[in-house]
Amino acid sequence: MRLSSYLIPVAAFAIAAVLSVFAAILSADMIEDASQRGVQSELAREGMTWADVHAEGLQVFLTGIAPTEAERFKAISAAGRIVDAARVIDNMQIEATAGIAPPRFSVEILRNDAGIQLIGLIPSGTDRDRILKDLRRLDGSPKVTDFLETAAYDMPEGWQSALTFALSALEDLPRSKISLEAGRVSIIAMSDSAEDRRKIEQRLRRKAPPTLDLVLDISAPRPVITPFTLRFLIDEDGARFDACSADTVETRDRILAAARAAGLEGDTTCTIGLGVPTPRWADAVETALSGLSRLGGGTVTFSDADITLVAHIGTDQDLFDRVVGEMETSLPEVFALHSTLPTPVEEDGEAPEFTATLSPEGLLQMRGRLPNDLTRTMTESYAASRFGSAGIHMAARLDEKLPATWSLRVMAGLDALSYLSNGVLTVTGEEVAVIGKTGDPRAGDEISRLLADKLDKTDHFSIDVAYLEELDPIAQLPTPEECVAKVKAVLDAQKITFEPGSGTLDAAAEPVIDEIAEILRGCEEITLRLEIQGHTDSQGREEMNQALSQTRAQSVLNALHDRRILTSGFTAVGYGETTPIADNETEEGREANRRIEFVLIRPEDTASQEADAAAETAEDTTEGAQETAPQETDPDDQN
Repeated sequence: MRLSSYLIPVAAFAIAAVLSVFAAILSADMIEDASQRGVQSELAREGMTWADVHAEGLQVFLTGIAPTEAERFKAISAAGRIVDAARVIDNMQIEATAGIAPPRFSVEILRNDAGIQLIGLIPSGTDRDRILKDLRRLDGSPKVTDFLETAAYDMPEGWQSALTFALSALEDLPRSKISLEAGRVSIIAMSDSAEDRRKIEQRLRRKAPPTLDLVLDISAPRPVITPFTLRFLIDEDGARFDACSADTVETRDRILAAARAAGLEGDTTCTIGLGVPTPRWADAVETALSGLSRLGGGTVTFSDADITLVAHIGTDQDLFDRVVGEMETSLPEVFALHSTLPTPVEEDGEAPEFTATLSPEGLLQMRGRLPNDLTRTMTESYAASRFGSAGIHMAARLDEKLPATWSLRVMAGLDALSYLSNGVLTVTGEEVAVIGKTGDPRAGDEISRLLADKLDKTDHFSIDVAYLEELDPIAQLPTPEECVAKVKAVLDAQKITFEPGSGTLDAAAEPVIDEIAEILRGCEEITLRLEIQGHTDSQGREEMNQALSQTRAQSVLNALHDRRILTSGFTAVGYGETTPIADNETEEGREANRRIEFVLIRPEDTASQEADAAAETAEDTTEGAQETAPQETDPDDQN
């Protein structure tokens, strides 16, 4: 009996305990469910569907990957509006830094007489100390100022090759600005002359890696013209310039307008350069050309501030005196006018003469008269230094009665003759005459300048120099359009072919690549930027065709590089099936669409491409890292 009385209370307490535990668990589950549903609803209402909610007792756990730190904080605040903030446990993560596009790494290198400045952002893996060490080893041990910043990102592809090339290019460019980024180098620099500019451009293009996009803007300063020379003549053949110099575009236009008013016809050139003796050069030239036109013919020669006017034989004396007087009154003060009205001279016996004939092969024959043995030896030695000793033939005889300036006139004439491909120099008592052909469009100016400088002001000279384009090595260079047209003609006759469904060139493509390489080798003297385009038909998947066309275009570029073609200005681009030229429903059309094309890139095209690339880069920064799909071979792909 006593045992029963104990069991009943114990059982009652046990049952009560069980019921209490059950009630507590039920209450906790209800609180968890209510908290979880409430927070989840609030987050959904705020548009934060990326966040997950899990409740354990009174605690509410937030998990998920927040796009930004601000979104993470916003989710915690939203949960705190439903439950006590102390109950919210933050287990959220921020989107991985690796998914954010790296910054644009670039460097500006400025070099001038004051030293070298480096400005920009570089990857932390770049050997900064080595850069500074290499720059300090340049000629002259320049002062290097380092304004570079670093960022802890991997080096982008093409960064190191662009940096290495930029540093090597700086050795040839004492006055320059070099902008570099991954895979691209842009150079703005100055050279001492047009010839130096051409050599520097060739040297840099040869140095550039084949995958580097190289942009060159190398300028040559205006030439220094010494003496500042202009020579205008009017004869039975009409009016023309033997030499024309101007200091500005406006001055050039005024001089050409005055020449046309004096009878000049057709196009002509006027060299713009430095060294003008006075800002009133155009005023003096306009006055002189107008006066020569009023005389009806003759020559007017400017050598700095000295003006020599020679009228035609037979010009009326009163007209000559009046025109010369008006010119002397109108000319700016700095100029000095020497005027001559030749009179007919009757020669007794044979007139003295010296001639030098330069053949197209470079042989020089000299005949006529020289004053003495010493002058003959000096003339022969001087000619050998200008034309080479192998082709010199001297057959001049001695004449002690020649004028004292005869030797000087012969030497100056030989100097002038050296500007020609072939021609004749004639020295007489009246003048020095140079006649011939040249491939240098500036030869006439240079000869006029030389003779005006070396001859006495009373010495007359005449120049009849014909410029022939076929003798001009620069004019014989093909244009970029001509180079591309020749390549297109080759591709029209025979296609570049590949192994089926592959980017590997087949054996039949080798002679075609060889022929194209030979054409491009002849175009290396000019700036040539090409896009090698790969195209396919529409068979197979679009993404596979795109990848295949890119691989094929790159294979052609690599093949040209292997043949030692300068490919720094070339890019390979695959267009896949996007630009058909024939119907893809027929076998003939598909065959035509499977092709390689060479397209000339013009400056405006480059600017457009850079703008498009900038827009694409801005879009890419919001997409994060993308995984590269494995390349497969579609069994049905016949591209």
